[in-house]
Amino acid sequence: MAFELPKLQYDFNALEPHIDARTMEIHHGKHHQAYTTNLNNAIAGTELEGKTIEEILKNISNAPMVVRNNGGGFWNHNMFWEIMSPNGGAEPAGELLEAITRDFGTFAAFREKFTAAATTRFGSGWAWLCVHPGGKLEVCSTPNQDNPLMDVDSRGCGAAPILCLDVWEHAYYLNYQNRRPDYINAFYNVVNWAEVAKRYAKSK
Repeated sequence: MAFELPKLQYDFNALEPHIDARTMEIHHGKHHQAYTTNLNNAIAGTELEGKTIEEILKNISNAPMVVRNNGGGFWNHNMFWEIMSPNGGAEPAGELLEAITRDFGTFAAFREKFTAAATTRFGSGWAWLCVHPGGKLEVCSTPNQDNPLMDVDSRGCGAAPILCLDVWEHAYYLNYQNRRPDYINAFYNVVNWAEVAKRYAKSK
């Protein structure tokens, strides 16, 4: 079966004022749809057709660049929508907070490191919080539409991603123009920490 653009679990305007409705509409309906369509076209009639997106990404070094770019774009955005919520923000709790405190010292220290990864990513890309086997957390970033699941040199942490932030300009330019740091700070107001915690529990 062909990959499909997932439906959002909230309205386009639900993340305002932090992420505006017009950006969400274009980002989801145009950019993410394009990655989905292009991925399906790129794998049609090949040995990759019928594989899960995770199977494709874990062996992406053997695939054409068009599959790497659009497969990453498809998967990354699927995760991005899910780790945001109109009821997000604040801080994580429970086991996830304990792990963050253990590996970064404080939640504030984690946030500073994640912010730095997103701010200093040159050009387009993503910031990630990943969990290694055993539960150790690590912050990293990747260029373009690469992600930690890929078997390529730019995969960042090389571990299971549980939080991501899109720092392509199309994710924020309508509202924030060139003020990427303002967009990054606003993102923390919509992080769905309950979803991130679920991913942590499953991945460690």
